Amino acid sequence: METTQPSGTTKRRVELRITRPTLTWFARPTVTIDGVGHPAQWGTGTWAVPDEGGTRIGVYLYNRVWRFGTATRTVTAADVSLVYRSGPLPVGAGRLDAA
Repeated sequence: METTQPSGTTKRRVELRITRPTLTWFARPTVTIDGVGHPAQWGTGTWAVPDEGGTRIGVYLYNRVWRFGTATRTVTAADVSLVYRSGPLPVGAGRLDAA
């Protein structure tokens, strides 16, 4: 297991806007940063990422039955703001695009 880094080692933040689909069936979003999941909320938030490029950010939606709307993207130094959109129905993949 990796040791945790002291506070203040991550200086770069990425803004992520998670839009709510029309039909969610009580789904909640989760953001993954380099494979580690973090619960999220609908709307705009900022996420800390390492200063080096190549961080993998993903978003998926889940409810008590299944997981859907998965989208991933490798964040570079130029990416400052991202927008996540899932499909209109609670099936299939989502999109994670630069704002």
